[in-house]
Amino acid sequence: MGQVDFLRRAIDQGQGRTEADLVLKGGRFLDLVTGDLVASDIAICGDRIVGTYGHYRGRREVDVGGKVVVPGFIDTHFHVESSLMPPQEFERCVLPHGVTTGVCDPHEMANVLGMAAFRWFLESAETLAMDLRVQLSSCVPATDHLETSGARITAADLLPFASHRKVIGLAEFMNFPGVLAGDPGALEKLAAFQGRHIDGHAPLLRGAGLNGYIAAGIRTEHEATTPEEALEKLSKGMTVLIREGSVSKDLHALAPILTERTAPFLAFCTDDRNPLDIAEEGHLDYVIRTSIALGAPPLAAYRAASWSAARAFCLHDRGLVAPGQRADLVVLDDFLACRVSQVFSAGRPVDSALFADRPAIEPIGRGSVRARQVTATDFAAPGSGPSTPVIGVVPGKIITLRYDLSLPYSGGERRIDLEQDVIKVAVVERHGKTAPGERGIGVAFVKGFGLKRGAIASSVGHDSHNITVVGADESDMAAAVNRLGAIEGGFVVVEGGRVLAEIALPLAGLMSLMPFDAIRQSLVTLRAAARSLGVVLPEPFLQVAFLPLPVIPHLKITDKGLVDVDRFALVTP
Repeated sequence: MGQVDFLRRAIDQGQGRTEADLVLKGGRFLDLVTGDLVASDIAICGDRIVGTYGHYRGRREVDVGGKVVVPGFIDTHFHVESSLMPPQEFERCVLPHGVTTGVCDPHEMANVLGMAAFRWFLESAETLAMDLRVQLSSCVPATDHLETSGARITAADLLPFASHRKVIGLAEFMNFPGVLAGDPGALEKLAAFQGRHIDGHAPLLRGAGLNGYIAAGIRTEHEATTPEEALEKLSKGMTVLIREGSVSKDLHALAPILTERTAPFLAFCTDDRNPLDIAEEGHLDYVIRTSIALGAPPLAAYRAASWSAARAFCLHDRGLVAPGQRADLVVLDDFLACRVSQVFSAGRPVDSALFADRPAIEPIGRGSVRARQVTATDFAAPGSGPSTPVIGVVPGKIITLRYDLSLPYSGGERRIDLEQDVIKVAVVERHGKTAPGERGIGVAFVKGFGLKRGAIASSVGHDSHNITVVGADESDMAAAVNRLGAIEGGFVVVEGGRVLAEIALPLAGLMSLMPFDAIRQSLVTLRAAARSLGVVLPEPFLQVAFLPLPVIPHLKITDKGLVDVDRFALVTP
């Protein structure tokens, strides 16, 4: 059907001259302008809403009596890879929760595979029923001198992808010290995307530094963790994306600022959310119901989940239940509890038939875990005395603390101290890029896991995705790292040299080839295995995965050593 023919049909159906393709009848919809729950049919032609505030006839009619219809939800910032699922499986998992539009940043895969990740994600996006939009990764690697990455992407590399219809703009600009210092590479990327959307990433940045960061054309930000920080960013013109993921959980802290007055300048994102949490709690439906339970006005919560999100990312064809809008609709059994009954994506009902005939997308990034074999001695921690900086894990946060502690010391080495809940953490370079004569392993100490024995290792290690391992026993740490090499990456729990649980993530060492429900079950088993070793963290694997992220304060570790993020420098190589 040509565009002219479609428009003629849409105009006629909107006026009620002809039967609509689809009509949702007998329910109420949320008017995000007035906040009213309006009793009305909703007429749809193709992928577009064409009629509200009236009664319509349809070639197909769906009874939504007793239910409330709201606009489809928009996740404004996330990494598909962190769900451990490829895009098609991710869609099958989240679309039934009402997430009809997603704005993803494929920088996890891009840090491993470079521009091949963009091509693969854009090809995948074209096959999906949900509208998956792509932000081009701005900081690959996240830092130039603090870690070893699998790829390096310049402004010139990004530009050929900028005109793709699924590309919005430039993804989270994590190197905010580089922006403020006028780093030439950072400025070149920012200059290339002036006038387009540029997403921010500036944890704890306030005052004049924040002014300078925003002056670079950066419009959105998801790293605010306190009301004071969020309100300053709002007052300076940013749209703040309230994040509630599997590790970073900022909703409870920021819910008090979500009001009908501020909602046009707030949106929701998950950043990193795994299928186990989605199964147990939900996705953006969980964020909405929790916001309301915390006291946010329902109108504010539903605005942030749809209309405000659409406007922030210049998606002006969605976010309202209104004529001319994309027919992304969520039918709710319970409005305040955001209990989803049915979802329509671009006018199509979300059911098993919607996913049945999609073309398959071949996996990429197989064999990308190239870490050398290690032994227990590789995890020695030599030092000049017992005192050392120790990373402090904060449950539910990717920000870490710095402790300066005295540890057991003998033979010129610092040792694990279970009495202080201090175990070893190491990052092993896995891209096969360690220079001759270099170890390619950073070793330090971490506090807060509760681990009493064994080891946990992960090839998911933001953002360069080297192997990260924590352990109370160096031999188990070595066994865990070597096992990840054998299974092409993933998560593994080891005790006494024996693998207690694992999941293989062979797509770039980041994503599984299994269905999401099988991934979920594997995560249940992994979580139980971690707890059997004494782990007290709700999400130990994702907390491990964020320990090597050297752009999030305060103390992190990479394959090059311990990093003081506040100084953006290595503490001990």
